[in-house]
Amino acid sequence: MMGMQPTKTTPVYELKNTINGIRRGIITTRAGKVDTPVFMPVGTRAALKGLTNEQIEATGAQIILNNTYHLHLKPGESVIKSLGGLHEFTRWNKPILTDSGGFQVFSLGHVNKITDDGVTFNDPTTGDEVFLSPEKAMQIQVDLGSDIIMAFDDVVGLDKKSRNREEEAFERTHMWLERCTKEFKRLTKDMPDSERPLLFGIAQGGLDKSLRKCSLEIVQSSDVDGVAVGGLSVGEPRKEMHEMLDFLAPLYDPSKAHYLMGIGEPVDMRYAMEHGIDMFDCVLPTRNGRHGTAWVTGDKKIHLTNAKYAKDKSVIDENCDCYTCKSGYQKGYLRHLFKVNETLAGSLVSIHNIRYLNKICEEYRSKV
Repeated sequence: MMGMQPTKTTPVYELKNTINGIRRGIITTRAGKVDTPVFMPVGTRAALKGLTNEQIEATGAQIILNNTYHLHLKPGESVIKSLGGLHEFTRWNKPILTDSGGFQVFSLGHVNKITDDGVTFNDPTTGDEVFLSPEKAMQIQVDLGSDIIMAFDDVVGLDKKSRNREEEAFERTHMWLERCTKEFKRLTKDMPDSERPLLFGIAQGGLDKSLRKCSLEIVQSSDVDGVAVGGLSVGEPRKEMHEMLDFLAPLYDPSKAHYLMGIGEPVDMRYAMEHGIDMFDCVLPTRNGRHGTAWVTGDKKIHLTNAKYAKDKSVIDENCDCYTCKSGYQKGYLRHLFKVNETLAGSLVSIHNIRYLNKICEEYRSKV
């Protein structure tokens, strides 16, 4: 693999400094180091839609996220492994994190049955029945060649209808974590430390503070390299999410990286970084970009398809140093591209949005 570098004595996470709840640190993976706080763009199916690796890297991205669920269905981990693993497959030579697939099982609605054994669902393309267990999630991710592997968890929505399943999902997530760590150790036991991927556990518990505290304690006492907070931003009001981040802030193990999953709104990222979070991922910058929505100074959103931009000569944000803005692409031109369904539009705005979130992380790193 390109760029593998940690040694046996290198800590997985090194906290450099902390001020007013904001942490600056370094995560060392087998594919390189990552400065935190960090935002991870999401390339669900091993690509960020419409962007080359060079364009992604130019936004300041240090690490990307690929998805186990989707890559297992197509093309399959055996295909990717035969082609050299995700790094060779995608030609991305920086770190890669893979989501275990738990969130997709929750969000895509193809589930037939969730039991303690695992999840049975239908492939949305073929209709074929597929079974995903904690052990299988570990096997898939190791075969994919991920540098940070996520434990398989049971995710529950936080809308009013779903909250009655919080305790069940809490119990199952920890049962599955134990099985994940056991299988991960089996799969990696013959790997030198410098070639071993990292394993992160996921704390669940919905909006129940006692469950959340207990879950975090269980995950942090497990044999994992980092701790993720899952199951937020899944239907609850922003105020409730922020209250949970307030509650969790003093409970994190300072020696581990803290990853808030699925968060990409600037206001939420800022709040989370001020409460001890180191890592984020979200599809928002590229999804919004493909639909003509861009963040600008002050964390405001503009909608480039609006008629008022038809003759606008200005760039998306005069304060931005992304390729799209520095190259002088006018709002009027971008609006035209969206109106004629030209895919270049989504690529140019996605570049801007990813850069916007990376600049926020850079800003917070510079504060500490």
